[in-house]
Amino acid sequence: MPVEFLSDEQAAAYGRFLGEPAREQLERFFWLNDADLARIGRRRRDATALGYAVQLGTVRFLGSFLVDPLDVPWSVVVFVAGQLGIADPSCVKDYGSRPMTTHEHQWDIRREYGYSDFAERVGELRGFLEARAWLSNEGPRALFDRATAWCVERKVLLPGVTTMARLISEVRAGAAERLWSTLYGLTGDELRRRLDGLLVVPESARVSELERLRTGPTRLSAAEMIRSLDSFSAVRDLGTGTLDVSTVPAGRLSALARYGMAAHAPALRQMAVTRRTATLLATVRHLETPGR
Repeated sequence: MPVEFLSDEQAAAYGRFLGEPAREQLERFFWLNDADLARIGRRRRDATALGYAVQLGTVRFLGSFLVDPLDVPWSVVVFVAGQLGIADPSCVKDYGSRPMTTHEHQWDIRREYGYSDFAERVGELRGFLEARAWLSNEGPRALFDRATAWCVERKVLLPGVTTMARLISEVRAGAAERLWSTLYGLTGDELRRRLDGLLVVPESARVSELERLRTGPTRLSAAEMIRSLDSFSAVRDLGTGTLDVSTVPAGRLSALARYGMAAHAPALRQMAVTRRTATLLATVRHLETPGR
């Protein structure tokens, strides 16, 4: 399952507490308003009321319930107990003596506070991520964080970490395929032939034509200036400058060009035709840019 892009810290923090919440986090997610206090006040025992309130704050903060509802920093328990007027926060240790109680509280919180299962809203999240992936060229870690925040803000219970990571990978792959297909569709057979020709190493040459064109001047001299002008003319003659690439976000085109400027010709030759053509097109458009 593709979760390699997650850092150890990111994976560890997903749906769990990682250290003590800051004071502002306690006040934002664990503060109980009058409606909360009225609902919690219907619990008969201090332990039950405190456990319910901790679970409520937990799902607001993390976006999910914990397998062990009491696997929270002690500062959370103390902060919530103070609002409930419970003098002895340690009574919470009795919460869960009846396992069904914790599950019943979770269902009550889901119903009363409007929390949704991930499966019910995944289509909305996918649409949000697809737009971000197409427009912004954000990396997988950034998209993962955005997806998590999206769920928390919209009261969508987080799925397992592998499910979320799989969604991110699928969305990014789809955005890449869309980019390649869009650029490929702008080219015709003749232009594709010219672009592929850039990957060929001419006779008596040591490097491909692409390598020659993307290598800038090595020193200030008349000969180097003439070579640069010849390279620019050869790039312009390829004819990519007349293509309308306005439907492709500039950031995505630039990122693809950066890859093409660094990739070796053999690696480019091994790509699928749509990806290879798109990469070469973006690279040549970059080479046409004055002062690159």
